[in-house]
Parts: sequence; C-alpha cells; structure tokens
Amino acid sequence: MSRQHQFKAREENILAMAEQLLLESGDGDITLDSLADQLDLAKGTLYKHFSSKDELYLRIIIRYEEQLFEINHIDDCPSAGIARMIFQQLFNPQKAMLLNQIEERLAASVTGLNRLFGELYDIRRQRMKRLLDIISIYLKDERSSLSTRDYLSSIWAMGQGGAGLLNSSFYQRYLGRRDTLRYVFVQQMLELPSHYPADETDQNALDEDMQELVEQIDTESEEHRNATY
Repeated sequence: MSRQHQFKAREENILAMAEQLLLESGDGDITLDSLADQLDLAKGTLYKHFSSKDELYLRIIIRYEEQLFEINHIDDCPSAGIARMIFQQLFNPQKAMLLNQIEERLAASVTGLNRLFGELYDIRRQRMKRLLDIISIYLKDERSSLSTRDYLSSIWAMGQGGAGLLNSSFYQRYLGRRDTLRYVFVQQMLELPSHYPADETDQNALDEDMQELVEQIDTESEEHRNATY
C-alpha cells in the first residue's frame, strides 16, 4: 500500500472512531487525547489530518453527507427512494440529531471553516437534486397536486421529528414498538400525496416548481464555487 493510501486509510479510521466516540459521549464533544488513545496514535498524528477539533467534527458531518448521497443514488422505484429518505434518520436517530446539533453549533460560532462548509453544502445540494428527481417522479406516479417543495419539507419534518421522538429518553417510555412506529411514519409519507389529487393544471405547476428548485440549487452551487475562502 502506498503512503498516500496509508494516509487515507488512517484518516478514515480516525473519522470512524471519532464518530463512534461522539455517539457514545451523547453530548456532542470528545477530547483529542481520548481519540488518540483509542487509535493508539500520538496526538500530533491527528493534527497531520485535521488542523483542529472543529475541523474534525465538520469532516465527520461531510463524511455522513457523502454516505447519504450514495444511499440516495440507488436506482430503484421512487417509493423505495422516499422510504430511504426517512429511514436514514429514523434507524439512527441519535446520529442524525447529534450531527445536526454539532453542525448548527459550528455554523454559529466557529470561524475559518468556510471552505469545508462550502464542500458540505455542495454535496448536500447534489443530494437534494437527486431527492427532487425521486420526489417529482413519485408525485407524478401518484397523480398528486402536492408541490415538490411541500412534499420535500414534509419528508424532512417527519424524519427530523421522528428522530427527535425516537431519541428522546422521556418519550421513549411511552412509545410502542420502535420498528412498527418507523414503518407507520414511512407509510404516512407514502400515502400523503394521494390526499391531493391533481388535474392537468396542477401537473404544469408541479413541473414549474421542480424547475425553480433545481435552478435555485444550481445558482447557489455556482456562487459557492466562485466564492473565495
């Protein structure tokens, strides 16, 4: 294995262990000393890969976003794609909630990470375009007048809200079976478009809404690529 491949492999191991320690900590923070001990590495070796703990956290979030992008790139039926969007958050609610909290904290208080945030948002926009394709096809198959924006927002709300519920130590005491609850959430989202039957005019509006969203994403992506960090 070349040195470059060794470096990449070690970096992947660092990210995976750091994510595991974050999830085990539950409070969204770890020490680099504990991370180095778990990996049997010198603390200075970590700094060969990441300039700070904040950069390490953001790289974990980027890695997670890349994994979501790959999952959503599976080419199967639209309903399966919709289900995956929700299950991504519901099957590991602690991870979804924790990484979101860390991202919000970094965005609000940390400087010097603009380039990495640009990388994160670029991957996320690519994933959004794939999600929009899946949603658009599904809404057409269901002959629904529900707009692409509203359906996407509903999916996000169900995923985020469901993750919060499943991750809550208080509400967990009152929940039934977690596996059946997850499937109930997904089934509700799959049935939602059928409550809004469409006519020909509605279909034209859906196409326009979809095009506006894609153009907005493309414009924002171009702005980020041209930005100087």
